[in-house]
Amino acid sequence: QVQLVESGGGLVQPGGSLRLSCAASGSFFSDNRMGWYRQAPGKQREWVALITSGGRTSYVDSVRGRFTISRDNAKNTVYLQMNLLKPEDTAVYYCNTIHYGTDYWGQGTQVTVSS
Repeated sequence: QVQLVESGGGLVQPGGSLRLSCAASGSFFSDNRMGWYRQAPGKQREWVALITSGGRTSYVDSVRGRFTISRDNAKNTVYLQMNLLKPEDTAVYYCNTIHYGTDYWGQGTQVTVSS
C-alpha cells in the first residue's frame, strides 16, 4: 500500500524559504517518479515539480530557479526546497506518485507567504 505524508509547511514572509518533505511508505519509492503539486484557494491544482527515479528534474516556469526538488531513496523521502517565496506561492502543497496506474496523494501541507 502506498502512503504519502507531507510536512514542513508554515507561514513565511516574502523572500523567505521553506523545505517541504514527503515521506513515502512501501518498496516502490526508488523506482517511481515523484511530484509536487499545489492548490491555491479558488484555483485548480497545478503541477509544480517532478523528479524521476534517475534524478532528472523539471519545474513549472513560475518556480524554476527558486524551487529545488530532490529525493533520498534511503529515506523514502522527496523534498521541495522553496526559496525567494512570493505571496502567489501560497497554497496547499501535495506530494504525488503513480503506482501501477493509480494516482496517490498525500494529505497536503499549507504554505502561506505573507508579511
